[in-house]
Amino acid sequence: MVRHSGQQDYVDELIEVVADQHSPQAAQAKALAYRVRRLAHRLETEMKRELAPYGIELWELELLACLRRCEPEHRLSAGQLATQLQLTSGAVTNRVRRLESNGWVIRDFDPVDRRSVLITLTPAGAKRASEVFAAKTKAELALLSALSPTAQSRLNDDLRTVLLALEKPT
Repeated sequence: MVRHSGQQDYVDELIEVVADQHSPQAAQAKALAYRVRRLAHRLETEMKRELAPYGIELWELELLACLRRCEPEHRLSAGQLATQLQLTSGAVTNRVRRLESNGWVIRDFDPVDRRSVLITLTPAGAKRASEVFAAKTKAELALLSALSPTAQSRLNDDLRTVLLALEKPT
C-alpha cells in the first residue's frame, strides 16, 4: 500500500496485518473504510467536547439546524425529520420530546392530516441554535485544518460521489 509522506497511522498498521489475506484493491477499500469510521468517531467526539460548555448535545443542534433551514415556517413533519436526520420515528419522538421540554420546539397535529405531527422551531430554539452555531463552525475549521482548502474540496467531492452512490437520491 502506498504511504502518504512516509508516515504511518494506526490504519496502516492494521492493514499490514491483514494485507496478505486481501487483494490490493480490497486492502485499499478496507483502509479507507477504517479511516472514514475513525475520522467520523473523532469528529463526533471532539464536537461533543466543544459543545459541552454550551449545554447542548450535537444531536440537539442538528435537529434544531434541520428545522431552521426550513424557510419560512421552520417546520417539518416528524416523518420528514426522520428522513433528513436518518432516524427511526421512535428516535425522533424521543428527541423532539426533549427539545420540547426545553422550549426549543413545539409539536402540533397537522391540520390537513391529523395523523401527522408537525414540529416547529420556537424563537427560543432558533436563538439557542444561533448562539452555538459559531462555536460549532470554529471547531469544524480547527478539526479539519490539517487539510488545505483544496484538499478539503477534493475530499468533499469524493465523499459526495460515494454518498450519492449509496443513498441513490431520487
